[in-house]
Amino acid sequence: MKQRIRTILIAVLCIVVSAALTVATFRTPTGITADFDPASYRSDVIVTAFQENWTSIAKECTKTFGPEGVAYVQVSPPQESIKGTQWWTSYQPVSYKLDSKEGTEQEFKSMIATCKAAGVGIIADAVINHTTGVGQGSGTGTGGSAYDAKGDFPAIGYTAKDFHSCDSDVINYTDQENVQDCRVTGLQDLDTSSAHVRDTLASYFAKLINYGVAGFRVDAVKHISNTDVLAIKKLVAQKTGRSLNDIWWMQEVIGNVNEAASIQPKNYTRSGQVSEFQYAYQLKTFFSNSLVGGTKSIKDITSNLVPSDQAAIFVTNWDTERNGMTLTYRDENSYLLANAFMLAYPYSTPNIFSGYEYENSDDGAPGATSTSVPDTTCGTGSDWTCTQRWTAIRGMIGWHNVAGSSRMVDWHDDGDNVIGFGRGNRAYIVINNGENDAAVSYATSMPAGEYCNVYASGDCSSTVRIGIDGKLNATVPAGSAIAIHVAATPSTWHGGSARDASDPDWYGN
Repeated sequence: MKQRIRTILIAVLCIVVSAALTVATFRTPTGITADFDPASYRSDVIVTAFQENWTSIAKECTKTFGPEGVAYVQVSPPQESIKGTQWWTSYQPVSYKLDSKEGTEQEFKSMIATCKAAGVGIIADAVINHTTGVGQGSGTGTGGSAYDAKGDFPAIGYTAKDFHSCDSDVINYTDQENVQDCRVTGLQDLDTSSAHVRDTLASYFAKLINYGVAGFRVDAVKHISNTDVLAIKKLVAQKTGRSLNDIWWMQEVIGNVNEAASIQPKNYTRSGQVSEFQYAYQLKTFFSNSLVGGTKSIKDITSNLVPSDQAAIFVTNWDTERNGMTLTYRDENSYLLANAFMLAYPYSTPNIFSGYEYENSDDGAPGATSTSVPDTTCGTGSDWTCTQRWTAIRGMIGWHNVAGSSRMVDWHDDGDNVIGFGRGNRAYIVINNGENDAAVSYATSMPAGEYCNVYASGDCSSTVRIGIDGKLNATVPAGSAIAIHVAATPSTWHGGSARDASDPDWYGN
């Protein structure tokens, strides 16, 4: 009889535990529905679609960016530039007409409208420090506008008086005047203190805003005085009837400690966000070596950086991938894990770089001519990386969006290239940057139950269980990660519905 009672009690206990586990699976935080649709959790993720044409970006907004929850796409400079197959030709303006290698003005406007309909904003790269290089001589740009090396740009209305008088290259980065009044690698340097130059640039920004552009990435800002940058932005505000804070302005300011104090990122935060290159440099250091080592852990990566709301971050961009300062697609697992960390760690606005494979640093987009860039193709045999389609990146965009503003909790590290941390009770990630599989047993704040590992699979074929004690017990493969969130469980997942695996143009890693 005692044995029978014991058996019954054990059976009842198992049922109770099973029921508790089932209930816990759906005990999700406020604001999260049980049926996961990535686009419903869109927040602030940016994808840089480097050198892609407007037609391709519009299609990708409908097909991928929108459905996957990407908030913004940063596009290459849309203004008319010099001709050439090299990528950097896009950064030598001939006029501010929207007639570039990436498309026409009408195609640009159509892209903005199409992407907006998909829930995605367009961020335009703006080149305002300079025009063409003096070494280019005279010629016509991608839209047929004339230019020369003497400062004559009739389509803009610039003449020699609109440029700084210094006709030599920048050579001394400890001298603010040399950095901001002389030429960067031979590029004709605009006098941004000039009322005419300021008004011309402000009119260009205003035009893009009126077309529906969501924000700007402003190029080479440390080569412009912070006073001039702020004055230009104030003019834009006047022309558009907006406040300064309503104009999103991400500024390229490379903060090298051996350069003049007056051209450091902190001097430009009154105008908008500044690019935190040091964040990207540190990601390369950590993911090339150890996540926890020496006197510093990757947990403290943001110490000594500008505040989160003033920063713009990335793992790599078109400059740093070519000068060896950051991780690139060639770093494979480390590159993918660094992007996952950026999307998971609560700091700033993450920008994912989507470019193309290249052999030489000057190489332009695949198949580019001197006046046009062909449509982007993804998949086997294509040189376009299409990073936004990689399984782990898609999964981590959703992870980032579901985590939202939840604070970082439950940090774990074992000193052997494995870390784990959560975002409130919404999401948890374990990163194994080592060369061996790692068995972990980490306490989390996640509700008990079974979750999709969104880093490893886009169809929930890889799952992880959180015990009723809140612990994650699992083996993390070398060079991989486990990433879970409360909106992705086997019983509710339909996050793959927006993706058609039968499409030959689809690309997933």
